[in-house]
Amino acid sequence: MSLLSLLIFMPLAAAALILMLPASLASKFKYLALATVVIQVVMCAWIYLDFNPAAHAGVAEISKYQLVEKLPWIHLDLGSLGKLQIDYFIGLDGISMPLMVLTAVVMLVAVLASWNISKNLKGYFALLLLLDTAVFGVFSALDFFLFYVFYELMLLPLYFLIGIWGGVRREYAAIKFFLYTLFGSVFMLLVIIGLYFTVIDPATGSHTFNMLSMMNPANYASNGIFSYVNPQLLFGVPARLLAFIVLFIAFAIKVPIVPLHTWLPDAHVEAPTPVSIILAGILLKIGGYGILRICYSIFPDAALLSSWWLGLIGVVSILYGGMNALAQSDLKKLIAYSSVSHMGFVLLGVASFTAEGINGAMMQMISHGFLSSMLFFVVGVVYDRVHDRNIHNFRGLASIMPRYTAFVMIAFFASLGLPGFSAFIAEAFSLIGAFTSQSVNGLIPHWMAVCGALGILLSAAYLLWTLQRMFFGSTLLRGGDAWLLALKDVNGRETLVLVILGGLGLLLGILPSLAFDKMNVSVLQLLHLVNLR
Repeated sequence: MSLLSLLIFMPLAAAALILMLPASLASKFKYLALATVVIQVVMCAWIYLDFNPAAHAGVAEISKYQLVEKLPWIHLDLGSLGKLQIDYFIGLDGISMPLMVLTAVVMLVAVLASWNISKNLKGYFALLLLLDTAVFGVFSALDFFLFYVFYELMLLPLYFLIGIWGGVRREYAAIKFFLYTLFGSVFMLLVIIGLYFTVIDPATGSHTFNMLSMMNPANYASNGIFSYVNPQLLFGVPARLLAFIVLFIAFAIKVPIVPLHTWLPDAHVEAPTPVSIILAGILLKIGGYGILRICYSIFPDAALLSSWWLGLIGVVSILYGGMNALAQSDLKKLIAYSSVSHMGFVLLGVASFTAEGINGAMMQMISHGFLSSMLFFVVGVVYDRVHDRNIHNFRGLASIMPRYTAFVMIAFFASLGLPGFSAFIAEAFSLIGAFTSQSVNGLIPHWMAVCGALGILLSAAYLLWTLQRMFFGSTLLRGGDAWLLALKDVNGRETLVLVILGGLGLLLGILPSLAFDKMNVSVLQLLHLVNLR
């Protein structure tokens, strides 16, 4: 088994072990989960250090991935229909590798945030580790069918983690999340089938789900439903454009973009803190990753045609999410809407079709993964103590929780894009890409970049206003003396988590080359692939 396969399936083995252990050892389950994710962090750190961007030199090549493993999985002779070929095909490039590292860190944080979970520990940690396997599988899969299997596998643990361990309206939030995601993925399956019957593996001469073959322009040079030469119409729309729209909607639900975002505030509010951390830190990035890896790489002509609309949706998400965050009284819902706004920068950056914009979008996904995890964790710190998140019920927390206040200030200032933190670099590059797009390729007008910049002002408004209301002034707590006794400052475990997340946000802000050096060649390769079409 390769290192990458070990990384993917080790959590699944740990989940199976937890299910086999007797309930009398329930107090040990969290330590087993913690050991698993710590090993994953070490493995991802090694992969990061060993990753060689020069292996992608020569942007005309589309098959240069690292840690590649390809094994036959399902090969069937279907007679007149040919041979069914599905492979266990995995590998990493500069787009997927940083997201694997992000996933390892966020899963570590989620396990540490689960320390006080007391309900059905066996089921909880088994589902958490199953989700871990699914996410790593999504980011490493290079066979579209395998990608779809891991993509759908994420639904099950998230549905139960929200529906069983969530808040008062947990069933409603879990079902809404499930239906939204299933809606997009069902139609994605139809596109996958259409691509399968279009694409031929040059090595075997049979149809294939190989994503690298699907990225090869030669497979669309002859007649077929997704042909360049003789474009076919489905429901009056070119088949390639329709397929792009279907796939984009499936991934946009995960991002999420307006108006497909309504599941997110409900899921975040009802989900336990560790699940909120995973939703914001990892799940939203799967949407952005899918747009780049699949929508842009397989249907770049449709992406170019749709770029103006993608940029507009990004701007609307930035402004709408920011204005909704400004109106919230629930701290968790405020951060959920801020995620809608911040992920809008991802869509604006990728819509620019510039190296700056796509690098900025990738950096925004990584930065938001760390900083949103930090924001939801600090909300969980207060909620675990007094079971309340209403901003109006707190005032003067700085005087009774000074260390906690310091971490909150770091998280807030980092998230609003203060220079020196990763969000500043990410949003600046996304806006630079959007602003230069008109002169480089004529796709995104300048006013979209200007409107996107207003989102930074909105971020400053709702985060600083929240900081002022909750932490400054004379102490006033709705729960009175009982809350005053319960609101202890952060402990060692909480401090460790906040130092890790804040430190990574600061490190990427000071040394953004740690990410850019690994990503840039793959971004240029993607842009070159687009130009081939």
